[in-house]
Amino acid sequence: VQLQASGGGLVQAGGSLRLSCAPSGRMATAYVMAWYRQTPGNVREMVARITAGGDTTYAESVKGRFTISRSITGNTVHLQMNDLRPDDTGIYYCNQANRVGEYWGQGTLVTVSS
Repeated sequence: VQLQASGGGLVQAGGSLRLSCAPSGRMATAYVMAWYRQTPGNVREMVARITAGGDTTYAESVKGRFTISRSITGNTVHLQMNDLRPDDTGIYYCNQANRVGEYWGQGTLVTVSS
């Protein structure tokens, strides 16, 4: 089973994108689901995470602009990104952890032009 991320693209500053991530098959219920991003020369950083209970955590740089959500059934997670800025540019990876292990998606590129 793999995680499949989608929704990346090129957008102007101030615009919006919605990322989605879903497993390719059946997967145990996730304890936590998250989005990370990575830019050249930098470590992968957590952008947003959501627990099975719905508790959310955001990086300071995206608070008030990004919203993470998950499906009621299944292991689909979304990231609504509004008021995008050039420094939001990067490859966004989805991540899930369940009783079996931890999984990463293949990454989707987000490019924000000024």
